[in-house]
Formats: sequence, structure tokens, C-alpha cells
Amino acid sequence: MAGGISYHAKDILFKSLSELYQNQALDVYGLHGLPRIKALLPNEFPAVRADEKRSDTLFLLEDASILLLEYESNQRFIDNHLKYLDYAYRILHTYYKQEKQIKPIRIVVIYTSDVTSAHEQLHAGDVLISSKAVLLCEYNGDAIFHTIEEKIRHNEPLTAEETMKFILVPLMHSRFDRQTMIEKTIELAKEIHDESTQLHVIAGILTATDKFIDEQYAKKVKEWIKMTKVMRLLVEELEQEKEAAVKEAVKEAVKEAEKQKAVEIAKNFLDVLPIHEVAKRTGLTVAEVADLAKEKSN
Repeated sequence: MAGGISYHAKDILFKSLSELYQNQALDVYGLHGLPRIKALLPNEFPAVRADEKRSDTLFLLEDASILLLEYESNQRFIDNHLKYLDYAYRILHTYYKQEKQIKPIRIVVIYTSDVTSAHEQLHAGDVLISSKAVLLCEYNGDAIFHTIEEKIRHNEPLTAEETMKFILVPLMHSRFDRQTMIEKTIELAKEIHDESTQLHVIAGILTATDKFIDEQYAKKVKEWIKMTKVMRLLVEELEQEKEAAVKEAVKEAVKEAEKQKAVEIAKNFLDVLPIHEVAKRTGLTVAEVADLAKEKSN
């Protein structure tokens, strides 16, 4: 089982994050007016260069726009916005190539407590890239941690707002250093009685702190996750979903093969039978047979 869990770890964390963020509003971060999150999206898009990085987190919002959510601890605003421009280009190009449509893109940058002010626009002549900044220096991480700690210790469920704040506590203003707060937050999350919520929160913390967490500690946490009951259940669920997807794909392939066979038979019948009779014998619609007849006559 351990090997299977290791193989599926990335899929499981993605699935858990999807459940954490689905239907969430971003008002808790001061982002009023943004549509709710509809789904978490894969953040891997085709790269032009092998060394290109990927965006931190991508969401599909309820208005069908894409939210690019980034975490930064520096004030390299020009470099960062050029990076976001690159991400935006790759997202736009991918969706246009696949769906022939231009997706509206929104950019939100969550700055750690190291950053006390931020530029939200980069002007380059006719090119303008804008972002919305969330300054976590304005949040008292210790106070929020204490409030959530009390609720968890008393086995009280966290509200959606508390959960969204909890995963960002390590990046907020605190008397402790960042790695200490990451560890304190994750260890507290382990005390959440509901194991699904527990995994959702830890997955959220790992994602939010990915750029800042000690690599060895992150590895240790992921190893701990593999041993949880909910992780094993999610692996089984994922296996079932993939098995169902394979069966559906096979079913569709068989259906398509049968359709192609019917088309070939219909083409032969068209030489000797009227369109409605060909449709009756092959299972194709009259319109489909008519189109075949038209193609054949051209």
C-alpha cells in the first residue's frame, strides 16, 4: 500500500485542495467582489524553456475567469509581475489553443509579513499587468493561531473563514520565525478530529508555504500524511475513479468504432438503397446518412 500511496500523493493532495477551496469566497482576505472559487486547476502549462516555473495556485471562478494566486515574500515587484505576465501568456495560449476562447485572468498576490507595501501594476506602454495585493503583515498570526487553537482543543468545528485564515497563519505577522510557525500550525492541524478536514487544512498549509517551508520538514509531513486512514481511503477512492474513467473511455472507444463501422456500411448501402432505409438498417440518423450521401456525391 505504501508504494501506491506514494505514487498517488500528488493526486491526493490536489483532490484534497480542490475540496478545501471549492465554493469558497475570498472576502476573508479582503478581496471583496471576486466570484467564488468553482474549482482548483492544474498549474502545469506548456513551457517555452525547460527552466520555466509554474504558477503557485490556479482557480476557476464562478464567472469562468481564471484566478492566478501567488505567494511572495520579496519586493521584486517588476520581476514578479513579469513572471505573472509569462504565466498569463501560457494560460491564455493553452486555453485558446484547446477551446478557441480567451479566458479572463485575475491575479492575486499574497505577500508574507516581510512585505509592508506593494505595487499592483506594471506599465509597459500599451501593455499593462495588474494584480491585487493581500498584505499578511496586517494580520496578527499569533492571535489568530490562539483563537483557532482553542477551538481545535475543544473539538469545535472551524468556520470556512477560520479555515482559510488558518492555512495562512505561518505567513502572517508573528513573534515566531516562519519555520516555527509552519511547524506549530501543521502540528495543531494534526489535532483536528475530522480526518478529512485535517488533511484539507494540512494540504492548504503545505501549498501556501511551499516556497518557504524547510524541505526536510515538508518531506516528514508528507510521510505522516501517507500513514493516515483518510489518505488510504482517498487512494482507494482515486483508484475507483480512475477505473471508472478507464471503463468509460473503453465504452466510448467501442461506441466510436461501432459508429465508424456503421458509416462504412452506410456508404456501401447508399448505392442501392434510399437514405431513410440506410438509416434504418445502420442505426444512423437520416441527417447523418444524408451528409454521407452529400460527401459521396462531391
